[in-house]
Amino acid sequence: MKAHLRRVRISPKKTNLVAGLVRGKDAVEALSFLKFAPQKAGAVLYKVLHSAVANAENIGGKIRENLKIKSIVVNKGPFYKRSQPSTRGRALPISKPTAHISVELEEK
Repeated sequence: MKAHLRRVRISPKKTNLVAGLVRGKDAVEALSFLKFAPQKAGAVLYKVLHSAVANAENIGGKIRENLKIKSIVVNKGPFYKRSQPSTRGRALPISKPTAHISVELEEK
């Protein structure tokens, strides 16, 4: 089963670091790890993984303990372009990155 989260306001580079820690693990083990991860990406990945597990249980009829993470893909999303006031009436550009996250589960 799959779950997707698009245009989440977090850097894909930082999210991919946390995603690398749970790739290939059991779904229940990864959920317990992500629940207490101190990074912001941990909370975001927890929500996507929890959604994928719920999809597998409700739609696919699978058992939670038999699920394993097949793949977690973190891609770049569009950048939100903002500006910050600067001296002498100028404005400096700020780029706020977004990420697309896809989680795919399989049975052991």
